[in-house]
Amino acid sequence: MQNPPAVNSYLVQSEPVRERFERLKQRNVILEVRGLGKTFAAQQGEVVALKGIDFKTYRRELVCIIGPSGCGKSTLIRILAGLETQTEGEVLLDGQRVTGPGRDRGMVFQGYTLFPWLTVKKNVMFGRRMNGAGRWEAERDALQWLDLVGLTKFADAYPYQLSGGMNQRVAIARALANQPRILLMDEPFGALDAQTRAKMQAYLLEIWKNVDITIVFITHDLDEAIFLADRILVLKAHPGEVRELIEVPVPRPRSLSQSTTPEFRATRARLDELIHPPSEVTEEDIALPPIVRLTDVNDNVE
Repeated sequence: MQNPPAVNSYLVQSEPVRERFERLKQRNVILEVRGLGKTFAAQQGEVVALKGIDFKTYRRELVCIIGPSGCGKSTLIRILAGLETQTEGEVLLDGQRVTGPGRDRGMVFQGYTLFPWLTVKKNVMFGRRMNGAGRWEAERDALQWLDLVGLTKFADAYPYQLSGGMNQRVAIARALANQPRILLMDEPFGALDAQTRAKMQAYLLEIWKNVDITIVFITHDLDEAIFLADRILVLKAHPGEVRELIEVPVPRPRSLSQSTTPEFRATRARLDELIHPPSEVTEEDIALPPIVRLTDVNDNVE
């Protein structure tokens, strides 16, 4: 059996993929981030969490944001949602400056954040009712969204009666019920097992295909980012700055079988280089902790 060909980390795009990105960049810019910075006050002085973040997201694009631990991914998406304020720069949604939370942005967190005392249907209705919709209108819309995420028959169930993946589908339906311009997702599948996570990724792509929505998705999983994204924004840590913005060369529609293709493997190799550059790996990073032996048996294992 021959060894598989080596995959160069240089990302070569096929002609259809190039055409897809050219079409993408002809669409309206939904989200624009300009010179964004965030500084926190701490006992040891000021800590710069984010510095000089610049990027644009186009209509119906799916952008993933990745980076090493501590690079400020969650801080960034909370600023985009209006849940935190930046100390520098600005965020524009449809050309209007973001100054706080708004119904033009939907948010899905890693935790399900559903109200346990409300049924699935009433959880999805909640945002619509808070924004002034009548009961009949909110219920009608909730059932439409539950149908889209495949949970119509669970409309009268409570969150504790559902699996983790089902609860996240309810959370997505609730976030979309107000018809936001952009859906912000902060590691929404991070707490799920591998099999459920794969199903949720496929569900999300199916929803995205059928809804006029732009998605910004935070993840620490490199394979997940490649599987989902049109483009991947890579941040570096301390402070969080843009290291690179990658156009994913894997053709759509996506399937799990593409994980062995040269395009997927090359993108994975490039992300590994960016997240763990050799020049930034210190002895402390690779040093093993001191080992305390808790057994006297002689059958040592290696």
